[in-house]
Amino acid sequence: MDSAARPASRSAPKIIQISAAVIGNALEWYDFLVFGFLTVVMSRLFFPADSRYASLLLTTATFGIGFFMRPIGGILLGIYADRKGRKAGLQLILGLMTAAIAMIAFAPTYAAIGVAAPLMIVLARLLQGFATGGEWGSAAAFLVESAPAHRRGFYGSWMQVGVGLAMLTGALISSLVTRLTPDALDSWGWRVPFLFGLIIGPVGLYIRRHLEETEAFLEARAAVKEKDGLAKTIAVHLKEVVVCIGFFSGQAISYYVILLYMPTFATTQLHLPLSEAFTAQLIGLVCFTSVVPLFGALSDRIGRKPILIGSFVLYLGVAYPLFSWVHASPSFGNLLIMQIVLGSLLGAFAGPFSTALAEQFPTRMRASGLGIVANAATMVFGGFAPLYVTWLIEATGSPIAPAFYVMFGTAISLVAAFFLVDHAHEARLPIAEPVTVKVRTA
Repeated sequence: MDSAARPASRSAPKIIQISAAVIGNALEWYDFLVFGFLTVVMSRLFFPADSRYASLLLTTATFGIGFFMRPIGGILLGIYADRKGRKAGLQLILGLMTAAIAMIAFAPTYAAIGVAAPLMIVLARLLQGFATGGEWGSAAAFLVESAPAHRRGFYGSWMQVGVGLAMLTGALISSLVTRLTPDALDSWGWRVPFLFGLIIGPVGLYIRRHLEETEAFLEARAAVKEKDGLAKTIAVHLKEVVVCIGFFSGQAISYYVILLYMPTFATTQLHLPLSEAFTAQLIGLVCFTSVVPLFGALSDRIGRKPILIGSFVLYLGVAYPLFSWVHASPSFGNLLIMQIVLGSLLGAFAGPFSTALAEQFPTRMRASGLGIVANAATMVFGGFAPLYVTWLIEATGSPIAPAFYVMFGTAISLVAAFFLVDHAHEARLPIAEPVTVKVRTA
């Protein structure tokens, strides 16, 4: 095998492989969180209207519009990565993400160029949604295919570690920026978080440019000459697609409710200061991020399903009691305990999560299959989570209604987990059809 075709798993240092896969997914969540934190600022600078409510509504609509592009990006970019290679897909996706962030970071405000300003933000969000639609599947496929057979769980867990680190970074930078004076924030301060993200993009592109293709993809390309259409591919693997969408739903809901919505819940329902809510959230994120690689590595030894099913059962059992307890006795200490427990359990099943999903699909359709699953579940269950929980609180009259939605998603994921095939102890993942070869883990 010549140097041009040398697989990434043998040529690139492990830290480079992990960084290359993680950085795009982390940038996606960083941008998502920053835009959410700065919604009020963006509304008055780019979407001025007759009322503050109308401005916020237009901004949040722009924030959410990217979700409608994600399935398209997941399908098209996933197909591209399955046909042209993981490296090519990862480079293209990160290039598009960086362009979208640059459009926002350097966009003139409404006061400068009028209606062209909000149109530029809308176009950037559409481009960002399209790019991130293909990021998760392509990055997860690359990471799992690059890993040694007995460490796929550990390698795959870093996808979720990247999410935690991105959330922590985005929250810290946004909170620092919002401490500026109103004039400084409106004139230049709001651009700082996006400019920081813009620095990450070229670094990621440089790292991804120097990667080489995964051995699994090269073998699949050599072994499978005929390219099936997307419809045929989905039809053949329809069971895997349906099961994995159900499996992904619990994670999508929990990420948006437990890791993102909780400051809103703490201030509106528990009437705690926003500073205390953010502190509890940050500590919960630290617990989540710390636990993920431990359980990813553990899944390489005892299998994916025992960890997934066990953590789902515990998570389902404690969610409602914790919400009820904190609502009955609202305090920073109680909120902190809840965030630590739920964040840690969320990290436990997030550990083997990415790897378990990637292992359900053969190499020839792994990126596109994961793209379809991730974006369908995120759009339906995660993207509209704030809307769902707000409606549930109003419809039920219960302030702890978000717990019902979390439990609903966890129950679906628990059922789906029983239908997953555990490939933890297989030396090779299937190219087109399942191949089982046991691997020693000692």
